[in-house]
Amino acid sequence: MENFRMYVPTDIRFGKNRLDELPESLAQFGKRVLLVYGGGSIKKSGLYQQVIDLLNANDFYIQELSGIEPNPRIESVNEGASLIKEHNLEVILAVGGGSVVDAAKVMAGAAYYDGDAWDLIVNKELMYDRKALPLVDILTLAATGTEMNRNAVISNLAINEKKGTWGWNLIPQVSFLDPTTTYTVNKWQTAAGVADTLSHLFEQYFNRTTGVELQDNIAEGIMKTVIKYGPIAIVQPEDYDARSNLLWASTLALNGLTSDGKAGGWSCHTIEHKLSAYYDITHGTGLAIITPRWMKHCIDTDSSTHEKFAIWAKNVFDIHEKTNELTARKGVETLYNFFKQEMLIPMTLQETGIPDTKDVLAMSSEAVNHGGLNTNRIFVPMEIEDVEKILLESFVEMSEF
Repeated sequence: MENFRMYVPTDIRFGKNRLDELPESLAQFGKRVLLVYGGGSIKKSGLYQQVIDLLNANDFYIQELSGIEPNPRIESVNEGASLIKEHNLEVILAVGGGSVVDAAKVMAGAAYYDGDAWDLIVNKELMYDRKALPLVDILTLAATGTEMNRNAVISNLAINEKKGTWGWNLIPQVSFLDPTTTYTVNKWQTAAGVADTLSHLFEQYFNRTTGVELQDNIAEGIMKTVIKYGPIAIVQPEDYDARSNLLWASTLALNGLTSDGKAGGWSCHTIEHKLSAYYDITHGTGLAIITPRWMKHCIDTDSSTHEKFAIWAKNVFDIHEKTNELTARKGVETLYNFFKQEMLIPMTLQETGIPDTKDVLAMSSEAVNHGGLNTNRIFVPMEIEDVEKILLESFVEMSEF
């Protein structure tokens, strides 16, 4: 296990009927609020009006920024930063899913930057210790874990880029996690959130760092929980236990609990970010499609991975075959069928709206060259032709594992 710093000061308010605590949660940082949200879902559910009524009743000054995209765009971030500066705002309230919170995080840092906020994405050193506006969020989707970490991912579709940044001052100060706010999330988004949560765990779990049994045991437990409750939430969207477990699992999957003490890289996310940057597809769906193909690539090309994949298949899916390789392959097949049959996720890129393979080489080159996929920090280093093969295979159903 390696040295690490874990700093997670977020005040979590988990459970039903906690919104009455919102005014005091915000007021400790100021009364001038930027309210950030996405489309119309929070208005349809009534959550928007609840928030507005609470803020008005407690004499908050509100500026609103709506329309944050599912893959949040740099233009929205710059607009938010401009509103903060123009109106001398003191705190951001983000209401929505991970995309809304990610956008709000970068707005918080950009509030103290005079240039284009994209600079803070490209040059992460600018964001690392940057002063940032306090952020409070009300989460409406179990997926990204952004409500309890220092990371954010932003898209710049003008140049086909989707990149992450991070900073210690971007961590939300208060996060409201009410499982009932996720009841209205449709099957498609619920499934994508499950895939996103599992992918976060996989990226941290399949790692070469030794002596991290505790982190791996925790990760396996969270995986099993997500795999148990994901299908229940699809069939019974208002099952409180299912929504509670998925919501808390997504938070714990990316707050450092399973990753701190490890060195490594994020292979599937790096590849999927190129898909989202070029085609603006749903992030979790892209991860579900890429992950089993990436796992098969690892098993096919590097026998040293067989033991780790076999341990995962045994502990998460209770699979026991004659050899580590057979156990590993059965684990990948089981995961693929879980996404396809139980979570009802379309498992080819064409089903996401990507019409053909014309951009595969460009996306593969950028993933390797910009994402460092051929370096030793990656679980199984990949060259351009490896990523290209994974992407091409993602256009057809998997028949061999």
